[in-house]
Amino acid sequence: MQDEKAQRTDKRGIPRNAIALAALAAIGVGVALACAAAFLAAKTKDARFNDIASVPAEPAAIVFGAGVERDGTPSGMLADRLDAAVALYKNGTVQRILLTGDHSRTDYDEVDSMRRYVLNRGIPSGHVALDFAGFRTYDSCYRARVIFGVTRAVLVSQRYHLPRAVYTCRQLGIDSVGLGTPDWGDYSNQMMAQYTAREWIASAVALWQLHVTKPPPAFLGKFEGMP
Repeated sequence: MQDEKAQRTDKRGIPRNAIALAALAAIGVGVALACAAAFLAAKTKDARFNDIASVPAEPAAIVFGAGVERDGTPSGMLADRLDAAVALYKNGTVQRILLTGDHSRTDYDEVDSMRRYVLNRGIPSGHVALDFAGFRTYDSCYRARVIFGVTRAVLVSQRYHLPRAVYTCRQLGIDSVGLGTPDWGDYSNQMMAQYTAREWIASAVALWQLHVTKPPPAFLGKFEGMP
């Protein structure tokens, strides 16, 4: 009898069937998250580009924040996004740039870091709009439409993030295409695996918010428009 009980439990006394069910549940969740990400990728496939020369002309580019270093300079991923937006502007593909990111704390300001970066690379300040309340992709897209009046745009982000960004902005009223900056192959596999897993979760959350809960962004405010 004791041997039979031992066979039904692990070393911590947890029933083996409970462990099996938990494993199956985890697999099920993983499959569901992967399906959400795959759905967004399929729905936006024809609207995502990796080559600047292939991107259709639009009135504005939207650049999503991606972290800053301790010295206030953009992270590597954010710098890649900003360089791509600068290239789009200088190529004549876009006429304005909306920089959207997180400035939720006084000691953390993605957007001012982004602003300094593009101005130092020759973008006129009068052609740059700043959204300091772009805490999430959802908020950035929502505010771009409602606060800044953007109806058409090129979205600039890493390739792994672009399907969710394009799908979200389109659902919120912005006719969007996307320019994907490098990720896998340019950054460590460990980092990209973590970011991709997080993106799967965010993809499922985005679908829930866009089609079920439809929440407002964390902050709205008055209409500002693009410069």
